Amino acid sequence: MRSPITDYLTEALDGVRDDDSGELAGYIPELASADPGRLAAVFATADGETYSAGDAEVAFTIQSISKPFVYALAIADRGLDAVLEKVGVEPSGDAFNELSLEDDTGRPLNPMINAGAIAAHTLAGKKGLDPAARLARIVDGLSAFVGRRLEVDEAVFSSEMETANRNLAFAYMLRSHDILEEDPVAVVEGYTRQCSLLVTTADLAVMAATLANRGVQPVTGEQVVPAPVVRQVLSVMSTCGMYDAAGDWATQVGIPAKSGVAGGLIGALPGQLGIATFSPRLDRHGNSVRGVSLFERFSTDMGMHLMEVSAPGLEVVRSNRVLGEGDDAVRVIELQGGIRFSGAERAVREAIETAVDTPNVAFDLTLVHSVDDAARRMLLEVVRRLTLDGREVFLVDPERIIDDPEPGDGGRVTVVESVGQLPGQS
Repeated sequence: MRSPITDYLTEALDGVRDDDSGELAGYIPELASADPGRLAAVFATADGETYSAGDAEVAFTIQSISKPFVYALAIADRGLDAVLEKVGVEPSGDAFNELSLEDDTGRPLNPMINAGAIAAHTLAGKKGLDPAARLARIVDGLSAFVGRRLEVDEAVFSSEMETANRNLAFAYMLRSHDILEEDPVAVVEGYTRQCSLLVTTADLAVMAATLANRGVQPVTGEQVVPAPVVRQVLSVMSTCGMYDAAGDWATQVGIPAKSGVAGGLIGALPGQLGIATFSPRLDRHGNSVRGVSLFERFSTDMGMHLMEVSAPGLEVVRSNRVLGEGDDAVRVIELQGGIRFSGAERAVREAIETAVDTPNVAFDLTLVHSVDDAARRMLLEVVRRLTLDGREVFLVDPERIIDDPEPGDGGRVTVVESVGQLPGQS
């Protein structure tokens, strides 16, 4: 059975597909030739499940989305205090390509703007590495976030270096303040290669999910960076990741995020999932037009705003067992706690993976104390799909946690007070 989450992503893409506003990143010749019709969205959960729609496997360059991950490597390698000596954490209120430095120290205001990212690039790896060894550390580190080896798009790198005058100017200015301690040209070349790494939307979602999972890559299980590093990175992403649109983003979307001028956009919802979208047309802030619209919808539809915090709950799926035999056999998926998007996703997946061998399926909500709107819709949609697959579906819901349990077109559900009222249990 196909997951309703995949269908939701497909529907969301269809909702923004006709929006042709915005412009390609024309100041970089290779990016100016991108296909403006490309469109993708991917959810990656903290336990390694992915849901995708659109051009999720089309490769493009990571660009500024590399910034939070290299910042994470720098903190992991040098320590937070050493990084803060060179790069601040305050929102600049300026565009990504403005020279936003502290008046007294020359320190870039944050690592998400270009000047700060250039400084952060030099802090990855052990102190004293030459440019080639440092770049190798960065490629290895970002590859660990993805779970596969990343490669540089040499054509994009060359194209960006031809127009890198502003970044070179930033690097020389940083050198004059002793923020950089080496050749500015070599630093900008390394930074530009970092931004020219090829990724897919699926890759970016898994990278974001690694941040959402306290630095543990959800597929490989590798602790890429320590959990305290992730807290620092997500905090800076929340306040600075969307440049001079950060305030609007924080209030309207409320997900720590980072954009890139190739059209990628990521968000990391702590403890739940990583999100990535891809659409090359950019708004005046340098953020993907359709990507921003998609994230606004995800946040609203799925209750993903970081400030919408419910009480913590236990593991949602408490047990999964089969009761009875033959035509009376019923698979009982017992849920517990407060259920939001990530919990509902886990329950939906449990049903899809295990409810294939019994004629009856029951969701036992006896120990559930709350179900938010997104989770309610997801659970009722999987009820509908189980019905269409020929199964009888029951809700054990003595407290009527789910009000008006109507699964929609073709769906059918029977609400009972206890497990003892299920087929073959009386």
